[in-house]
Amino acid sequence: MNIIDAHIHFWKFDPVRDSWINDDMTVIKRDFLPADAENIFQKNNITGCVAVQADRSEQETAFLVELCRKNAFIKGVVGWVDLSRKDIQETLLAYSKVPEIKGFREIMQGTPDEQYFTNHSFLEGVKHLNNYGYTYDILIYHNQLPTAVRFSERYPDQAFILDHIAKPNIKSGEWKKWKTDMKELAKNPRMYCKLSGMITEADWQRWNDDHIKPYLEIAAECFGTDRLSFGSDWPVCLLAGKYEAVLKIITEFLLQVPLAEREQVLSGNITRFYTLN
Repeated sequence: MNIIDAHIHFWKFDPVRDSWINDDMTVIKRDFLPADAENIFQKNNITGCVAVQADRSEQETAFLVELCRKNAFIKGVVGWVDLSRKDIQETLLAYSKVPEIKGFREIMQGTPDEQYFTNHSFLEGVKHLNNYGYTYDILIYHNQLPTAVRFSERYPDQAFILDHIAKPNIKSGEWKKWKTDMKELAKNPRMYCKLSGMITEADWQRWNDDHIKPYLEIAAECFGTDRLSFGSDWPVCLLAGKYEAVLKIITEFLLQVPLAEREQVLSGNITRFYTLN
């Protein structure tokens, strides 16, 4: 079966730039490059991946594009650009000549609304993404879902994808408010969702599959199998478990649906969403 990982990261570790990687995260305080991922992918029959930005810089976008050009299994890049810049249309036009870039992302998680969600310059920039065929990844915490609903409603033609199922508080087992908000977000037919980043929202040392399953069931109920995609969030997932553990959760969960729907979640939906080769 064809499997494309919709969400992985690459970096050359820099203690200043990557200061978000604190002393509790020593397992990821090192370089993670395509050779590392390729070994894992070969062992687990992963046929490709999408590289997603982890740093707010156009230098990282260029770095990921270069990796994509040199490694056929990297099918596309979700980069970063300052969407609030005055010359954003000219910038997006220039990027449109770089076919490796499929969309963009901003690190919205934990930020006040005025930084992005109610920032006029930023909102104006997002308005232009669809004109150049770009998608937008929404990276937020669960408590930001109501604001994300209002944000996405501004752009009825824009293709959005929610990263990490909006980072619910899996460690505490809370899900009722998150479910209500996810249902609202999923009413937008242009909103997709990545089944990614879940084990790092659970208790890193004590989680098991049963802690994750209710959140998978709710995500499937809200988005259906035609708007969900598997993503590992490697190497960040290593904080709480191996790549194989993340893949196992998703593949076993999907055994309850027909093969055609499994294939959509594991590769078809993300190929369509990002228009991957």
